[in-house]
Amino acid sequence: MRISIPISAFVAAIVGFGGTLAIIIAAANAVGATQLQTASWVTALCIAMAVESLWLSWRTKMPIISAWSTPGAALIAASNGFSMGEAVGAFLIAGALLVLTGLFKPLTRLISKIPASVASGMLAGILVSFALNAVKTIPVDPWLVLPLIAAFFLIRLWNPALSVLAVLIGGGLAAFLTGRVGGLPTPELSTLTLIAPVFTAQAAIGLALPLYLVTMASQNLSGLAVLRAAGYDPEPGPLISFTGLVSVILAPFGASTSNLAAISAAICTGPDVHPDPAERWKTGPFYALAYVVFAIFGASLVAIFAVLPQSLIVLVAGLALMGPLTNALTISLKDEHDRMAATTAFVVTASGLTLFGIGAAFWGLVAGLVVVTLDYLKRAAAGRTVR
Repeated sequence: MRISIPISAFVAAIVGFGGTLAIIIAAANAVGATQLQTASWVTALCIAMAVESLWLSWRTKMPIISAWSTPGAALIAASNGFSMGEAVGAFLIAGALLVLTGLFKPLTRLISKIPASVASGMLAGILVSFALNAVKTIPVDPWLVLPLIAAFFLIRLWNPALSVLAVLIGGGLAAFLTGRVGGLPTPELSTLTLIAPVFTAQAAIGLALPLYLVTMASQNLSGLAVLRAAGYDPEPGPLISFTGLVSVILAPFGASTSNLAAISAAICTGPDVHPDPAERWKTGPFYALAYVVFAIFGASLVAIFAVLPQSLIVLVAGLALMGPLTNALTISLKDEHDRMAATTAFVVTASGLTLFGIGAAFWGLVAGLVVVTLDYLKRAAAGRTVR
């Protein structure tokens, strides 16, 4: 076996975990999770990554890599007014919708018909607040933040995948050496905490539905595209339904939705992993092994994040989402006919509007679809007039 297989798998796992853990922490804080619940959230997600990647890669003999929904976590972190119990209820609903989507092809086709421009406009509206908050950390602690921002943009010129991880590690060391960290916590093994779900209409519409749509539109569909670009053509239904089922099983322990990976998958599916595409599936078990290690020490990792300066956590989360934000803005404005609809979805979502207890992501999507429909009716009427 080529050494490039485990190396690629471990790099993908480290980049995916370390580069976006700050966003999971922010999501947990937004719904009022305790440190014990946050540790359980991270641990359960790591178990999901291990189980999904191992089973799907072995079953299909393709490099099927899963990840937690980073845009979904950003959506949760940008929400307000929801409790941890309501979040768990929303995770259960979103996971069930993923299962149904995988089982019924018409649902997959229906989601794919949502204009990419509008979905991306909504996603950009969710992500932009993180980028803005990252900039706002500069006056709070300029001597820590400015060098890290400079390092991020320099490192990404050579290795974009490792740039956020470098900022996290470098920033943590700098904070420790300059006395910004009081003391490192005692290492401890992770445990799972059962959290009772709470089901409310506001959480179902304002959190679960947008979480499901974001996970499908910006994660699962992108993950399938990465696999197809690498020469693989798996049946989408079983992959989506299995990740949804695992999400449902682990949601009571705090895990938000998991899905097919895109960036991590790109690291594990290319010719650099192995010249023979039939051998690349072996990255799946090594990727799963890495997440087993993360699951065991998830509580310690969360405890370390808890003692780091808040400005560093906000900065890392914002920088980690710069790439997805750039991609979302690009897609949202690509189609000339849908630019107004995409901009409307972006503005409404970014506004943080809450109406009838339902959050801005839902209203942003609704507003964008209304504008798309009006534009379509106008073009249709114009076409009839010309004829």
